[in-house]
Amino acid sequence: MILSLLGVLTLLMALFTLLPLTRLRHWSVRVMDFPRLQLAVLWAVLLLADLCIGDLSLAMRTPLVLIALAGVIYQAHWILPYTRLYPCESGVAKHSDPQRHVRLLTANVLTTNHESDKLLAIVKREKPDVLVTLESDDWWQERLDVLEANTPDYGYCHTLKCPLDNLYGMHVYSRLPLHDASIDYLVEEGVPSMHAQLELKSGDRIRVHFLHPAPPSPTENEESSERDAELVIVARSVARSRQPVIVTGDLNDVAWSRTTHLFRKLSGLLDPRVGRGMFNTFHANLPLLRWPLDHLFHSSHFSVVRVARMEAFGSDHFPLLTELALTPNQDTSDTREAPEADAEDHAEATETARSEDVSHHDVPSPGR
Repeated sequence: MILSLLGVLTLLMALFTLLPLTRLRHWSVRVMDFPRLQLAVLWAVLLLADLCIGDLSLAMRTPLVLIALAGVIYQAHWILPYTRLYPCESGVAKHSDPQRHVRLLTANVLTTNHESDKLLAIVKREKPDVLVTLESDDWWQERLDVLEANTPDYGYCHTLKCPLDNLYGMHVYSRLPLHDASIDYLVEEGVPSMHAQLELKSGDRIRVHFLHPAPPSPTENEESSERDAELVIVARSVARSRQPVIVTGDLNDVAWSRTTHLFRKLSGLLDPRVGRGMFNTFHANLPLLRWPLDHLFHSSHFSVVRVARMEAFGSDHFPLLTELALTPNQDTSDTREAPEADAEDHAEATETARSEDVSHHDVPSPGR
């Protein structure tokens, strides 16, 4: 009985572990990319059970132990880069000019959440240069427009607004000037993205892209094709840019997934979480089921001043605060290069973009 139970649990865990290795895009497969930390813990529990249960013969115990150990190691290798045990990918800012800093706060507000005062309190305390909100509708716009007031606490007079009631509304409130800004629907109608040049206090201009592609799920897109295509074409677009670049938003994908890894390879952008922590931003109300859905990636022109997850404000997401310094001439000995795409990666990216009939040419190139 015990052997049968351990065998069934081992088969189920192996299935959950191996499914994401396929290129199947159905939501039931891609969702297995998310809980790698939880699966690593479950594999570890199963390994302990295999080792501690006394009435198993060596012939029965050995394969169960080896499979469970392989499961722990495999899942751990995906999440290890997002711990302090791994070298940082983005360098630390050293002796940087504060005029060349940019602080961004990304917050998925959850349309049905009406605790706007808590988010405004975070903005007032942290004073980001740019606030990006996702899932923000007309109700949220009315509450956030107070940020445009010319006061010491606010002064976010440069804005992009796209209030929607379909969970894909998006707003940008910036203290810094926005140039060549646009709101575009890259892959799906009703799913916007925003693109602009952001002028720092120093006068330097950087290219910024704000994204929130729809996830694969039983209630939205059955497959991940739409999300994956948007990430691929943005990645290919920014890879061709010589400007400093930041891409941020709720990508509805985890940091360690195949798709996000492909995005990093194609774009050449760095992930400031590597070597610093997971910064799990979802789900704010379920401590045992959390993963990093909100992201910020940057080009090698930047180094990191600060990355922090803010406190809950009623949404199912925590806000993510990232402060970068534009330091193109800084010694980069403590910066690791982004992973590089090979021929197979480029072929996969081309197939993904073609599946949705989109191209990197569809992505705006502000300040081109």
